[in-house]
Amino acid sequence: MPAYVVVEVEVHDAQTYERYKKLAPPAIAAYGGRYLVRGGATEVLEGSWKPPRFVVLEFPTAERARAWWSSPEYAEAKALRQSCAHTQMLLVEGLSAPVG
Repeated sequence: MPAYVVVEVEVHDAQTYERYKKLAPPAIAAYGGRYLVRGGATEVLEGSWKPPRFVVLEFPTAERARAWWSSPEYAEAKALRQSCAHTQMLLVEGLSAPVG
């Protein structure tokens, strides 16, 4: 069943975050992940949530997403992100079959 990593990012050091953006994609791909949303404009439809940057990743399973997050391949990129941005990150399990 697919799983999604949903991320709100508030960047404090844009130059360092640019380095992160180059390191992260190969590590994500190595665990079967792919970007569904990476930055881009957001629009509030209800409530007051206004994330400064928003990212959604899809992985084949929650186990693969967890493995990526704690992997040696992602360690350097994660340390960069944690040094230059405040992040809220969720792992969400998807549906095994379409809702009908």
